[in-house]
Order: sequence, then structure tokens, then C-alpha cells
Amino acid sequence: MSVKPAVIDEIRRLAAENRTPTPDLTDDLVLLDSGLDSLAIAILVVRLEEIFGFDPFAEPNDMAYPVTLGDFIRFYEHAAERRLVDTKHAG
Repeated sequence: MSVKPAVIDEIRRLAAENRTPTPDLTDDLVLLDSGLDSLAIAILVVRLEEIFGFDPFAEPNDMAYPVTLGDFIRFYEHAAERRLVDTKHAG
């Protein structure tokens, strides 16, 4: 599964569960303006770990902490790419 659609789907699912309206989920949307509070974002990270099998926040990372939705998605994409490269080098 591609990172961006999975992240968007989970944000929409969380918003629906919390009965929170979501703004347009564009790359430049500031996460704090997404309608998700810090608990919902933590739940999002846990759910994405279940989907992808990793938590980029728990791994060493040279990227800045994500501020926008686009940053958040790139944060996950970067971690997924690193894992793929590490897997190729290990095998």
C-alpha cells in the first residue's frame, strides 16, 4: 500500500470516529490544524505502525519533525525507503 493514501484514509477514519470535521487534507495543512489532537495523532501513529510494520518516530531519523501533512507523509515515505534499502543490503 502506498504511504499517502494510507495516511489520508487513517486520518479520515479517526476524524469520523471522533466526529471531528477534517479540512482539506493537502500537503501544506499544518498538523495542528488537521482537527486531530495530540492523542488522535498518537493513535494515528500506532495504526500506521500496524499497517506498515514500523514506527519512524521510534527509529533514528535525520529528518526534521513533521509540521505539515506533507512533512508527515514524507517522514513515513523516507522511513519506508530506508527500510527497503536496509533490507536489500542485508540480503
